[in-house]
Amino acid sequence: MAKILIKNARTAKGDELVKTDILIEDGLIAEVGLEISADGSCEVIEANGKLLAPGFIDVHVHLREPGFEYKETIRTGTRAAAMGGYTTIFAMPNTKPCPDNEEVLGMLIDKCRTDALIKVGFYSSITMGENGSELVDFRAMMDAGAVGFTDDGKGIQEAGLMYEAMAAAKEAGGIIAAHCEDESMLFGGYVHDGEYARKNGHKGIMSLVEDLQIMRDAALSEKTGARYHICHMSTKEGVEILRRSKAKGANVSGEASPHHLLLTDMDIKEHGNWKMNPPLRSAEDMSALIEGINDGTIECIATDHAPHGAEEKERGLEKSAFGIVGLETAFPLLYTYLVLKGKLKLEKLLYLMTEGPAKLFGLKQGVLSKGAPADLVLIDLEEEWTIDTERFESKGKNTPFGGWDVKARIDTVVCDGKIVNIGGNLNG
Repeated sequence: MAKILIKNARTAKGDELVKTDILIEDGLIAEVGLEISADGSCEVIEANGKLLAPGFIDVHVHLREPGFEYKETIRTGTRAAAMGGYTTIFAMPNTKPCPDNEEVLGMLIDKCRTDALIKVGFYSSITMGENGSELVDFRAMMDAGAVGFTDDGKGIQEAGLMYEAMAAAKEAGGIIAAHCEDESMLFGGYVHDGEYARKNGHKGIMSLVEDLQIMRDAALSEKTGARYHICHMSTKEGVEILRRSKAKGANVSGEASPHHLLLTDMDIKEHGNWKMNPPLRSAEDMSALIEGINDGTIECIATDHAPHGAEEKERGLEKSAFGIVGLETAFPLLYTYLVLKGKLKLEKLLYLMTEGPAKLFGLKQGVLSKGAPADLVLIDLEEEWTIDTERFESKGKNTPFGGWDVKARIDTVVCDGKIVNIGGNLNG
């Protein structure tokens, strides 16, 4: 594998951007310094002052394969990820068949060797077929390579079953990543139970739908000692529950998604691209999430990238499928509308998208240090552009952010020492 030297990049240190060179050899970071000289065996990438960061890590992505390849595939999803600066993503198990056994999980891992442009980890479901009743074999699935356990798309409805799942995950050394939704409290809702729903005659989803399961699961995690992670948090009460639970010393964590950090229910338009689960909440909820990522209560940002076919999002708010795509737009949106507006430090944003998720899931990547995997991204912070869904690598074009003006474009992505994206041109 050829050596690569990235020259004259800048890295975020506190409030400053510091000149940095980095040498890559045999898929690893060999040296980080102010001035590294090239030898004849190096491929040199001239960064010209672009921001250098670890490759982004997204622990919540829907690749839709197997079973729903018309929405997304391993190939198209990882290409979208590489365009967005990601070098590691974790795929959710709500596929058909579901990775609830070693054979299906092994098939997915094998397929990534030929189809994936970047690193992909796969969750096992918590229950067989995500049926909410029969638990998977946690030990066997960990041994087969599962990165964790989730029935994402559905909440575990029975407290006793979640208790048993946490106990089994603890024994196997795994992590439970929970979609928190008490289905008995939905009452047919499909957008947030707030001002927009009331003004426009829509059925609302109460914050309690999410909060009750977060409260329950935090208590179960404290009791069992299980490692517990809350998916796509959206409510101020949920943030406070997580904060209190962490203060007690529980082994719990949470993630926030870009759309919940940038939009509220009062931004909704009458189109399926504004429908996701959890729904866009109130301005108070959004502010609590931003406070939570700033104070360390929430330790990572995850897109919940959820591609759908166009027809599935053209049925209005009530009948459209839940979910939006996010891999290709996450960093520029958050940089433009949080960092540049003074709501979040650049260094903190990078942590939430790299080292934060790496620490939560025990990954070696996510840092710019000697011996770490050479997973890197160069970003042109000055380039201004407009989000155009027709240019997405993802099969899914379903986003409320189409047409938004942003600043910062992903320039180069290196994964395990291999250049997979340079100047927006994918290698693979």
